[in-house]
Amino acid sequence: MSKQQELADLIRESIQDHMTVYMAGFSHLIPFAAGHEMIRQNLRHLTLCRATPDLLYDQMIAAGLADRLAFSYAGNPGVGLLPAFRHAAESGLLALDEYTHAEMICRLEAGAAGLPFWPLAAEDNDLSRLRGRPRVACPFTGQDVAVVPALNPDVAVLHVQMADDEGNLYVWGLPGDIKEAALASRVIVATAEKVHPADSLRHLRDYLMIPGFRVKGVTEVPFGAHPSYATGLYERDTRLYQEWTQLAKTDEGRQAWLDDWVRGVPSHAAYLAKLGENYLDALKTREGGFNRALSS
Repeated sequence: MSKQQELADLIRESIQDHMTVYMAGFSHLIPFAAGHEMIRQNLRHLTLCRATPDLLYDQMIAAGLADRLAFSYAGNPGVGLLPAFRHAAESGLLALDEYTHAEMICRLEAGAAGLPFWPLAAEDNDLSRLRGRPRVACPFTGQDVAVVPALNPDVAVLHVQMADDEGNLYVWGLPGDIKEAALASRVIVATAEKVHPADSLRHLRDYLMIPGFRVKGVTEVPFGAHPSYATGLYERDTRLYQEWTQLAKTDEGRQAWLDDWVRGVPSHAAYLAKLGENYLDALKTREGGFNRALSS
C-alpha cells in the first residue's frame, strides 16, 4: 500500500498544535522543506527537539511556532549565533531544556527502548550543575549513577535521499540522529529527494535506515534539505546561512525574509522556482553519488 502523500497534506494530518516534534538530520539532510510547510500552516505552541538546532529552527522560532526547545548546542554552523533563538530565549518567550549531544542521544535511546531513563557514565559538567542531574543507585553494585529522562516525541520529521512508496527510507553519508529520533517517536513522517516504486530498491538494503512499517507517510521533495546539503546530491548553500545571520538581527528582517521565501510562496516547488534552475544546478555535486548508489 502506497504511503506517498503531498507535503502539505502529510504535515496537516500528522502535526498539530502543542505537539512535541523532533526534526532530525545532523549537518546534512535537515528537513527544511517540511519545516517551511509547518510555518505556512501556522502551527503554534510546539515543543521542538533537535540535537543541533540551526538555521531551520531559528526560522521556525522567528515564525512563532515554538514555546519550548529541547536541544544540545544552538548556532549557525560556521557562521555565528541564531538571532531569533537568542531573542526569544532572552525575552522569556522560549523555554529551554539544554543537554549535551551525548545526553540528547541517550534520551532518544531510552525512548526507543521503552525505558524511562538512560544511565550515564559521565562526570558533571556546567549544564548538569546548572539544571541538576538526577541520580539513581545501581541495583547490582549500589553505584550512584547519573541518568537522563527518555524522550518520546509525538512526531519525527526526517529527510532522506531515497524512499520507496511503501515508506522504506534510505540514507547514505552521515547518519546523525535520524535512526534514534525516528525509533523514539510515536509517528514518523519523511520527505525524500526521490520516491521509487515499491520493491525497486531492494538492492540498496545496506542503505535502508528506517523500515516502511514504522513510517506514516512519505513525500517526494527535491532539494528538500536546502539550504543544508544531501550527501552525493547537492552542497550546502553557505551564502544563505551567511545572509540569514545579517538580515535576522532584527525582527523586521526576519519577518521580511519569511514573508518573501516561506509564507509568500505556496509550496516548496514554488520556493525552488523562485531560486531558479541555474542556481540549484550550481549546488549539485559532481561526484555522481546518487547514480552510483542506484547502480551498485
